[in-house]
Amino acid sequence: MPVHVCSLIVNARQSVPADGNYHLVRFPYGDRESYDAHGMHNARQPDGKTSAYPDTRSGLIWPAVSGWGSLTAMIHWEAGDYTEVRDQFVRDPLGLAGGADSTATEDHARTPGGQYRAKHHEMFVHPGTPVALRVRHNGSRAASLVHAQFKLAIHT
Repeated sequence: MPVHVCSLIVNARQSVPADGNYHLVRFPYGDRESYDAHGMHNARQPDGKTSAYPDTRSGLIWPAVSGWGSLTAMIHWEAGDYTEVRDQFVRDPLGLAGGADSTATEDHARTPGGQYRAKHHEMFVHPGTPVALRVRHNGSRAASLVHAQFKLAIHT
């Protein structure tokens, strides 16, 4: 059984507004990625649009094939005035293929210091329907992610 893998990583600070909405975690293109042999995270995207990191499209993974997708993520939040952080995986977060469909939403109460979270979920994925990782917090001012990883392994 072939496996198609896209593994993204970012170590740059990303500000997440204090607006109560979910925001896509964005990842750089090219050689700064850890692995993308199947072209699932290209600046030139399958719908013909071109993205430039750190725009919202840089948070998308476009599955190369249909199959059972194993999604994993790691999220490191800098300490902030929030009392809760949330994360979720989402199909089509920008409404490019029929509308957003979120899953594996988790909320976490603040612990002392930064918040370091890992998550895993599985679902069917298809070409033409991108997947992404979204986060939010309930603080009164912007909070920052200081590290993130997002991985998709498709079992065909």
